[in-house]
Amino acid sequence: MSLKTLLLNPPSFENFDGGASSRWPATREIESYWYPVWLAYPAGMLEGSRLLDAPPHHVSAEETIEIAKGYEFLVLFTSTVGWSGDHALARAIKKANPTIKICFVGPPVTTDPDRALNECEVLDFICRREFDFSVVEFANGKPLNEILGISYKDANGVIQHNPDRPQVEDLDAMPWATKIYARDMDVTRYNVPFLLHPYISLYSTRGCPAQCTFCLWPQTLSGHAWRKRSTDDVAAEMAWAKQNFPHVKEFFFDDDTFNIQKGRTIELCEKLKPLGITWSCTSRVTTDRDTLKAMKEAGCRLLIVGFESGDPQILKNIKKGATVERAREFVKDCHDLGLIIHADFILGLPGETKESIRNTINFAKTLDCETIQVSVAHAYPGTEFYDYAKRNDFITNEKMEDGGGHQMAHIEYPGLPTEYVMEMVHKFYDEYYFRPKAAFRVVWKAVVNRDVPRLYVEAKAFMKLRSQRNKASRAKKEANALKAHESASVNV
Repeated sequence: MSLKTLLLNPPSFENFDGGASSRWPATREIESYWYPVWLAYPAGMLEGSRLLDAPPHHVSAEETIEIAKGYEFLVLFTSTVGWSGDHALARAIKKANPTIKICFVGPPVTTDPDRALNECEVLDFICRREFDFSVVEFANGKPLNEILGISYKDANGVIQHNPDRPQVEDLDAMPWATKIYARDMDVTRYNVPFLLHPYISLYSTRGCPAQCTFCLWPQTLSGHAWRKRSTDDVAAEMAWAKQNFPHVKEFFFDDDTFNIQKGRTIELCEKLKPLGITWSCTSRVTTDRDTLKAMKEAGCRLLIVGFESGDPQILKNIKKGATVERAREFVKDCHDLGLIIHADFILGLPGETKESIRNTINFAKTLDCETIQVSVAHAYPGTEFYDYAKRNDFITNEKMEDGGGHQMAHIEYPGLPTEYVMEMVHKFYDEYYFRPKAAFRVVWKAVVNRDVPRLYVEAKAFMKLRSQRNKASRAKKEANALKAHESASVNV
């Protein structure tokens, strides 16, 4: 008999979607949640297990502790931002259930397993990188010293690092994540503003060969080796999901890079087309028109695209493998074909200046994508970006959030104060969305998709947060002005 296992995406800050597949661990302007896809695989291999995704289901820490009393083994997906809170929760769970075994998985324990084991005494072990089979083997009774890819303290308190586990190659042999969603989760609790509601996300591949210096997942969890499920297996899961989730309006392929191989993408599109489903995916700007056309004809509605910057030098600095010119051609192709783009941008990447930020804002407005996300550059441990920022003393604070889960600039370059970067994030949103064309488009899409009630809730939340930020910004400027005045008076 396997240990009765609870796989947990833990509760944290209010509206915080911080781990277990969230691409940007932060409290968002509008409440939104991604699926804990990584946890679904071992959950599907362990009979009697449960996947508890606390944030979207609004399960409190107290309720989580009570639930954990009924389990023998806890697998908690931790994040850099939620690190200290996750440790406190693990201790509370251990206190309430002293015999439970506890394992942490996720990027922070991959990059610094010693720190995790030394800081949190209740951990029995941690898994480095892909953890599917490591936690399953433990639950099935395999001794710690025989499990690949884990670190633990032996009987003498000495940390042991077992050899790395090879990456999973046969993805067709893995369980279907959607079956775990049907078993353990309420899919109506998951909301992303630019996706139709309700939606479901899943993976058709693992890993990403791109070398972007800032990207967390390939460098700390999934790796750069691109592995793919067969198109038959993906299509079969989609057919099952369509039948078992008749109320779901959209399926989202949340791969690190979905359409990196033209032949495979077109082959998959040929098998998705007869299903008559609406789907969306991630994409790079290097995708050609023929591939995009095949995707559109097979039911693809929207692409999430990481443009990151509109400054050519910044793109070179982060090894994006794309150009501003190619991005423009890609967007034109998408617009011509009727594909919607959600565009992601990051301010504060290596080499950023006030001029390059302005270039990016202007670039975004000329692309005129349907929706955008603007993030502050965060140097996550384990990434090439972190090593660069640390080496050059650009990290002003290891803390990436403000105590409430809101993103906070923690990298400062000469001539570019962190306060300025945060101010420009807000200005970016204002300049983009308060254009008449952009505002009308958002409203029109909501009407067409019958999403007006959701738009009202989201717009209200966004305007409230915007008002709070503007008020805080004015207060800070007034305080700085007063401080400068008092300093000048003292000098006189």
